[in-house]
Amino acid sequence: GKPKCWKNGFYSSALALSEFSCSFLFRLKNPVKMSGMHLSKEFFELLKAIGEARSKQEEDRIIVKEVATLKKKLETPVSKKPVQNALATNRKKAKEFLVRLLYVEMLGHDGSFGYIKAVELAASSSIIHKRTGYLVCSACLAPEHEFRFMLVNQMQRDLQSTNVLETCGSLSAVTKIITSDMVPAISGEVTKLLEHSSETVRKRAIVALHRFHQIAPEVVSKEEMVEKVRRSLCDRDPSVMGSTLNVIQALCMADSLPFKDLVPSLVSILKQVCEHRLPSDFDYHRVPAPWIQMKIVRILSILGAGDANSSNGMYEILADCMKRADVGINAGYAIIYECVRCITRIYPNPVLLDQAAEGISRFLSSRSQNLRYLGVTGLAAIVEGHPKYAAQHQLAVIECLEDTDETLQRKTLDLLYRMTNPVNVEFITDRLLTFLKDTTDPYLRQDLTLKICNIAERYAPSNAWYVKTATNLFGIAGEVVRPDVAQNLMSLIAEGTGDEESEEADIELRRDAVEIYAALLDRPPAKIPKVLAETMAWVLGEYAYLSTTFSLEVILEKMCIFCKKTGGARLAPSTRRMLLTAIMKLVAQAGTCPPHAAKVVDEYSRSRDADLQTRCLEFQTVLTSAPQVLGEILPVDASCEDVMVDVNLSFLDGFVHDAVVNGAKEYEKPEDDDDDEAMYDSAKVGGSSAFKMTPYEKPTKPTAGAFGGNMRGMGSGGSGQANAGAAGVSLPPGGGANPYASTVSGPSASGGVDPTTGEPQLMLRNVKANVWSKGGVSSAQAPTPPAASAATATPVTGFGSSSAGYGSPAPAPSPWAAAQQPAAPVEPAKTAEQLARERQAAALFGGIVSQPTPVPTPAPPAPSVPKAPVSAPAPAPVPVPAPAPPPAPLAPEVDLLDMSAWDAPASTAASAPSLDSDMLTPTPVGLNDGLVALEPEPILPQPEPAAPADTSTLAVDDNADPFSILDGGSDANTPASLPTLLATNSTFEYEGTKLAPLSITTAQFGPQWGSCTSTSPISVPSTKIDTLAKFMNLCESIGAHLVESIAATNEGICAGMIGGSKIVLIHGKISPTPGGGAKVDVMIKSGDSGLAGCLAMFLQNMIR
Repeated sequence: GKPKCWKNGFYSSALALSEFSCSFLFRLKNPVKMSGMHLSKEFFELLKAIGEARSKQEEDRIIVKEVATLKKKLETPVSKKPVQNALATNRKKAKEFLVRLLYVEMLGHDGSFGYIKAVELAASSSIIHKRTGYLVCSACLAPEHEFRFMLVNQMQRDLQSTNVLETCGSLSAVTKIITSDMVPAISGEVTKLLEHSSETVRKRAIVALHRFHQIAPEVVSKEEMVEKVRRSLCDRDPSVMGSTLNVIQALCMADSLPFKDLVPSLVSILKQVCEHRLPSDFDYHRVPAPWIQMKIVRILSILGAGDANSSNGMYEILADCMKRADVGINAGYAIIYECVRCITRIYPNPVLLDQAAEGISRFLSSRSQNLRYLGVTGLAAIVEGHPKYAAQHQLAVIECLEDTDETLQRKTLDLLYRMTNPVNVEFITDRLLTFLKDTTDPYLRQDLTLKICNIAERYAPSNAWYVKTATNLFGIAGEVVRPDVAQNLMSLIAEGTGDEESEEADIELRRDAVEIYAALLDRPPAKIPKVLAETMAWVLGEYAYLSTTFSLEVILEKMCIFCKKTGGARLAPSTRRMLLTAIMKLVAQAGTCPPHAAKVVDEYSRSRDADLQTRCLEFQTVLTSAPQVLGEILPVDASCEDVMVDVNLSFLDGFVHDAVVNGAKEYEKPEDDDDDEAMYDSAKVGGSSAFKMTPYEKPTKPTAGAFGGNMRGMGSGGSGQANAGAAGVSLPPGGGANPYASTVSGPSASGGVDPTTGEPQLMLRNVKANVWSKGGVSSAQAPTPPAASAATATPVTGFGSSSAGYGSPAPAPSPWAAAQQPAAPVEPAKTAEQLARERQAAALFGGIVSQPTPVPTPAPPAPSVPKAPVSAPAPAPVPVPAPAPPPAPLAPEVDLLDMSAWDAPASTAASAPSLDSDMLTPTPVGLNDGLVALEPEPILPQPEPAAPADTSTLAVDDNADPFSILDGGSDANTPASLPTLLATNSTFEYEGTKLAPLSITTAQFGPQWGSCTSTSPISVPSTKIDTLAKFMNLCESIGAHLVESIAATNEGICAGMIGGSKIVLIHGKISPTPGGGAKVDVMIKSGDSGLAGCLAMFLQNMIR
């Protein structure tokens, strides 16, 4: 790294010293070239001795000797005769002495004896001495050192100097030396230098002014800084402009709003740089000003994030910049990488994303490890928002995952984490666990553990798989697992799915968990992490009777032996308590206390842990005096039951009454508690208690989610007996009925509670990563996004050739183009290694790849769910305008459980884009995808009513803002006839085909929701649609099928279909507003982005 000086905890880099040291060390290997440095023999011997030191102690002895030498050289002797010190007698050695002082500071020794000499040297008339003095002061003086104030007057004089070198030296020093208290004295002089005739002074002045703004914003305000930066950006010298870009980036990261209007200027500058309009002095290996290009691209990525208008002006120049930078050298690769990062951050554009993915492919296919690292990093940024682009790099990702470079492996694992879905979660989790097992880096272990927990909880294909994965994770990295992860696991085992119909599945899950944890009892306690041992103790204590491999007595004996293996010396106190409680529960379930269990309880009754000792003594008392109540104190499977709490403590009334009768004094409020006494008196006057003693309403059921509930106490009521009995599981001998057990009802329908607002919400995802599905879909049935058909895609071939320019549309394909295409080459036979990698890629990219994987995998088994009949949509009428398009075919019978039905190619009726359309427009617009630019029939002012116009043919103003309709903007840009047309005919049409109802159930709605790739959300305040019933009636009137409505949450879902192949799903929520009316939030999903966008615009105007 760079050499740094340290003093009183203050770090500052010494760049100039680094350059000097590198140059000198080079000359140490070339003694012939040392004659030009004019260095003394003492300095040469010092550097040589430091370089040859074999230990820190030897180095310290060398520095201590050097400190004594420097003190002697720099001290002023006390004498009657005015004898000057070495700096006064020999100025030539002044620089060398202070540089040697820097070496003393860098190696951790005190050099404060020479600080005053550095201040004196900063006032020298020699430029080289002045710069050396400033360097030592900026590197060694702490921020609170008083010598800094001695330099203020000198820096003011240097800033006013006519010598450019003195001015530049002072500007470099003020950024390191000046503190917030000194800014008012210096800022005025620095501001004047922004108009200096020298470009070197101007670019240093803008950097110094930005430093003043950082440390003293009250002196150099934000408004003043923005104004100065705008002027400097238009400076006549490119170097000043390049220096200003660094300041603009720093200011944009804090607040980008004041610089939004600079996008056209920055685009113009970047275009001039790319076209080689700067002097050749700024070129680097034939690349024009690569650092300026990268800086502008970074600024554009900040300004265009989430802003469609700003991003629209960047698309063309980003594409041009990537094309021109592809010259095969590192500087060009750096520009391409910055452009890829910018494309992933700004408002998305499909053409640019395709070009970014193509650039990433060059990095991944390179032999350079650095470029492959950049490729994986860039691909991770792309797939985070657009997972489909990872499909074409499957084998490259597998190769990076198997590479020997650990850094590349880590970055590839991060990529896998970002592209996880319900289909490939098992493969990716297995990879992450394998890498976690082999690594020893504590930071990496913690990071991987967190990622595994996140994807396992979010995409778990089944509860049994989650239990096994969490157990393996606890055994590998239990020391870094969060406690709430173990709590969630125990909640899952205790609650199961929460559905009465899946009672047998829940019992099977608990039985599998018991078998897993019972096998762990044979391991040494030292090899079992704390979180795993506590989870094991809880599971075996609650459900050991379900085991089919081990009897209850065998498990009890194994747990007692487990506690005796190390005498509990290596077990944490909380772990010992959990193990002891589990042994007590097993004794209660067995109905008898074997000798080895009694011995363990007796040993722990003499423990130093008060809690553990109390548990043992209480258990012994109950066991000897009232063993018949042991089953009620420690019931079977009662972890989900509610604990009955008597808030009035009525069971103490008898004791209190007897004590008062025997002469005890009644409780009196303390006299010194004035505040509580006043509150108590006011409560008496008001007639009510000052404290709210009303208990909360008793919950009717435990949380139904897999990880939703909090674990109750170890022993409480027990309805689990009834559940176990219903499933045909025999209870243990000691598992008697609990008279205090309460019956818990099953979960309600698909609904949930928003953790932030507390309001009931419509559940769109559960543990199995499904939507609107009661039982979920297994991994074999997980839906994949429908394949995009080449026939329906817009014929976009890129940004056009160099002759066509940017934004020009691609020419329409010729009818005979297919005939002239060469025959596909015959693929060579693949080796066994290639086939193995392709199988790994198929498992890794499952759920992401829309096209078939390289190696076909066996088809999943047919689901056992019966197929629901779907009514065929009505045929679409032929549009009125001539020439009329061919009528749309009837919608075929659709099997919603057949995933291949959604992968069928869509209709080819999508019209080609207009020649005047911009191919770089943002993705979600979709206004011109299904609307034909025909003038609607005008409504003449005649007595008889005019014929209603067709809503499928609307005229859209080319100059209107395409986002004003979708974003809820003003209606000024909406076509005048649009509201009238929507009011006259409420049926939605797309490409001449009316929306037909799609009869599906809520369980079938979930998988289709996850498979739709295009989303168009709208949020509209409305006084017309202010209830859920009105919204559902509106959806039914436009042609959609009403799937389900939930009145408790004011939410509903509908489904429709266009042409028998294009599915559109609607989810709406009505939120009443205080002033009347309601806010309507609608989410529309479809496999066709144009269909989703058009329906969003249609519904928005209907709701208004």
